[in-house]
This record gives sequence, C-alpha cells and structure tokens, in this order.
Amino acid sequence: MVALVCVLLIYFNYSMEKIIINTDGGARGNPGTSGIGVVIANDAGETLKEFSKYLGNQTNNFAEYEALILALTEVKKLLGEKTKTAQIEVRMDSELVVRQCMGIYKVKEPTLKEQFAKVAKLREGLSIMCVHVRREQNKRADELANEAMDEHS
Repeated sequence: MVALVCVLLIYFNYSMEKIIINTDGGARGNPGTSGIGVVIANDAGETLKEFSKYLGNQTNNFAEYEALILALTEVKKLLGEKTKTAQIEVRMDSELVVRQCMGIYKVKEPTLKEQFAKVAKLREGLSIMCVHVRREQNKRADELANEAMDEHS
C-alpha cells in the first residue's frame, strides 16, 4: 500500500508541469506613459514566450495588474488543457499586487478592483502562487516593459 502511494505521488509530481512567469508594469509619471513586460518560462528556466505591450496613459499599479492579466491569458493559450494541472508561479516586483492577490491587502481603488476581478476570474481552477521578488530578480520583464514605453516616448 505504501509503495502504491509513493508511486502515485511521484507520478502526480512529474505529471504537473511547473511554469514560472515574471511580470512587470511601469508608468513614467503616475499616471503616465505605461507599458508591461511578461516572461513565461518552464521550470528549467527556458523561456517559452515573452511579451511587451504599450498601454498608453495609465498608473503604475494598473500596469502591474495588466501585466498579470496578459501573463495568465497567454499561459492559458500556451498550455491549453495542461493549464489546469500546471503549477504556476508568478513573480512580480509589485508588493501591492502580490499582497492583494494573496488577500493580505484589500483592493480599495475602483480601477484596481476591476483589474483584480479580471485576475480572480483568470485564476479560477488553477494552481497559482504569486511571489514578490526584488527588481533585480525581475530584470527581463522590466526590460520588456521599458521597451514598450520607449517605443512610444
């Protein structure tokens, strides 16, 4: 019986794909010219997709949420049905968004409430963990966000 449980646990762990997502949103001025960057990678650190998008005139916090929304939308497209069984770790340098997504902070600003609701809907039925990282650990997503803003400055 113990061997069967061990085999099932090993199979379960190996059958769950782990995805690492780094996101960043930024605004020059607040609000101001804004953009987002997203990097989707596998557990081995191999980049699967990168995205950079200009948002126009937005706040930094709106951009951070928009990056998360784009990331979750794109990972669902990329993985299809496997999304439901994947372990997804989202790494962001926005402590506010991470803590709001974890339920530690309340979302008070009306525009962010809308963004938060979009994220909540995208997260339904998925195994997602949001992690706060230092800016240095989010370098490529930051570069992509800045590229989007640079193209429209």
